[in-house]
Amino acid sequence: MEEGSWQAYVEDNLLGSGKISKAAILGQQGSVWAASTGYTISPEEQQTVIDGYKRPEKLQASGLRLAGQKFFTLQVVERSVYLAKEADGAILVKTKQAILVAEYLAPVKRPDAVSVVEGLADHLISIGY
Repeated sequence: MEEGSWQAYVEDNLLGSGKISKAAILGQQGSVWAASTGYTISPEEQQTVIDGYKRPEKLQASGLRLAGQKFFTLQVVERSVYLAKEADGAILVKTKQAILVAEYLAPVKRPDAVSVVEGLADHLISIGY
Protein backbone atom coordinates (compact mmCIF):
# COMPACT_ATOMS: atom_id res chain seq x y z
CA MET A 1 0.00 0.00 0.00
CA GLU A 2 1.41 3.42 -0.78
CA GLU A 3 1.98 6.18 1.73
CA GLY A 4 -0.91 8.38 0.58
CA SER A 5 -3.44 5.65 1.26
CA TRP A 6 -2.21 5.27 4.87
CA GLN A 7 -2.73 9.00 5.30
CA ALA A 8 -6.28 8.61 3.96
CA TYR A 9 -7.00 6.01 6.68
CA VAL A 10 -5.89 8.53 9.32
CA GLU A 11 -7.80 11.46 7.80
CA ASP A 12 -10.96 9.74 6.55
CA ASN A 13 -11.51 6.72 8.80
CA LEU A 14 -10.16 7.98 12.13
CA LEU A 15 -10.33 11.79 12.20
CA GLY A 16 -13.26 11.79 9.78
CA SER A 17 -15.32 9.80 12.29
CA GLY A 18 -15.60 12.87 14.51
CA LYS A 19 -14.65 10.67 17.47
CA ILE A 20 -10.85 10.78 17.13
CA SER A 21 -8.87 13.99 17.65
CA LYS A 22 -5.34 12.81 16.75
CA ALA A 23 -4.09 9.62 15.16
CA ALA A 24 -1.11 7.82 13.69
CA ILE A 25 -0.37 4.50 12.05
CA LEU A 26 2.93 2.96 13.10
CA GLY A 27 4.74 0.08 11.47
CA GLN A 28 5.44 -2.77 13.89
CA GLN A 29 9.13 -2.58 12.96
CA GLY A 30 9.18 1.13 13.84
CA SER A 31 8.46 4.23 11.73
CA VAL A 32 5.34 6.32 11.28
CA TRP A 33 3.33 5.33 8.20
CA ALA A 34 0.89 8.23 8.57
CA ALA A 35 -0.17 10.78 11.19
CA SER A 36 -2.59 13.63 11.67
CA THR A 37 -1.13 17.10 11.21
CA GLY A 38 1.12 18.09 14.10
CA TYR A 39 0.89 14.70 15.84
CA THR A 40 4.48 13.66 16.40
CA ILE A 41 5.21 10.43 18.21
CA SER A 42 8.93 10.40 19.00
CA PRO A 43 11.13 7.41 18.08
CA GLU A 44 11.39 6.57 21.80
CA GLU A 45 7.61 6.68 22.19
CA GLN A 46 7.19 4.51 19.08
CA GLN A 47 9.57 1.92 20.55
CA THR A 48 7.69 1.95 23.87
CA VAL A 49 4.43 1.27 21.99
CA ILE A 50 6.01 -1.64 20.08
CA ASP A 51 7.66 -3.04 23.22
CA GLY A 52 4.37 -2.71 25.12
CA TYR A 53 2.91 -5.55 23.08
CA LYS A 54 5.86 -7.76 24.03
CA ARG A 55 5.80 -6.78 27.71
CA PRO A 56 2.27 -5.59 28.59
CA GLU A 57 3.02 -5.72 32.31
CA LYS A 58 5.44 -2.80 31.81
CA LEU A 59 2.65 -0.74 30.16
CA GLN A 60 0.31 -1.64 33.02
CA ALA A 61 2.86 -0.43 35.57
CA SER A 62 4.14 2.77 33.97
CA GLY A 63 1.61 3.94 31.39
CA LEU A 64 2.73 5.51 28.14
CA ARG A 65 3.72 8.82 26.58
CA LEU A 66 2.25 9.77 23.20
CA ALA A 67 3.46 13.00 21.57
CA GLY A 68 4.80 14.06 24.97
CA GLN A 69 1.51 13.50 26.83
CA LYS A 70 1.44 10.99 29.69
CA PHE A 71 -1.39 8.45 29.68
CA PHE A 72 -2.27 5.88 32.32
CA THR A 73 -3.03 2.33 31.25
CA LEU A 74 -6.60 1.23 31.87
CA GLN A 75 -6.50 -2.16 30.18
CA VAL A 76 -4.29 -4.30 27.96
CA VAL A 77 -5.91 -7.10 25.99
CA GLU A 78 -4.50 -9.24 23.19
CA ARG A 79 -4.35 -6.62 20.45
CA SER A 80 -5.60 -3.47 22.19
CA VAL A 81 -4.35 -1.06 24.83
CA TYR A 82 -6.72 1.44 26.43
CA LEU A 83 -5.21 4.56 27.99
CA ALA A 84 -6.59 7.57 29.88
CA LYS A 85 -5.56 11.10 30.78
CA GLU A 86 -8.28 12.70 32.92
CA ALA A 87 -11.48 12.60 30.78
CA ASP A 88 -9.52 12.05 27.55
CA GLY A 89 -7.96 8.85 26.31
CA ALA A 90 -6.06 6.90 23.71
CA ILE A 91 -6.41 3.53 22.05
CA LEU A 92 -3.69 1.38 20.50
CA VAL A 93 -4.72 -1.50 18.26
CA LYS A 94 -2.28 -3.91 16.67
CA THR A 95 -2.98 -5.37 13.23
CA LYS A 96 -0.86 -7.87 11.29
CA GLN A 97 1.72 -5.23 10.28
CA ALA A 98 0.75 -1.96 11.93
CA ILE A 99 -0.28 -0.36 15.21
CA LEU A 100 -3.08 2.19 15.14
CA VAL A 101 -2.69 5.00 17.68
CA ALA A 102 -5.71 7.22 18.27
CA GLU A 103 -6.50 9.87 20.86
CA TYR A 104 -9.94 11.15 21.74
CA LEU A 105 -11.11 14.13 23.78
CA ALA A 106 -14.07 14.46 26.12
CA PRO A 107 -17.03 14.56 25.64
CA VAL A 108 -16.31 11.58 23.32
CA LYS A 109 -16.68 8.41 25.38
CA ARG A 110 -14.21 5.55 25.22
CA PRO A 111 -16.65 2.97 23.71
CA ASP A 112 -17.42 5.33 20.81
CA ALA A 113 -13.73 5.93 20.07
CA VAL A 114 -12.90 2.23 20.51
CA SER A 115 -15.49 1.14 17.95
CA VAL A 116 -13.94 3.46 15.32
CA VAL A 117 -10.36 2.28 15.89
CA GLU A 118 -11.18 -1.42 16.32
CA GLY A 119 -13.35 -1.25 13.18
CA LEU A 120 -10.46 0.13 11.11
CA ALA A 121 -8.13 -2.50 12.59
CA ASP A 122 -10.57 -5.26 11.60
CA HIS A 123 -10.66 -3.87 8.05
CA LEU A 124 -6.84 -3.66 7.78
CA ILE A 125 -6.47 -7.22 9.09
CA SER A 126 -9.06 -8.42 6.55
CA ILE A 127 -6.94 -7.03 3.68
CA GLY A 128 -3.66 -8.44 5.01
CA TYR A 129 -2.31 -5.52 7.00
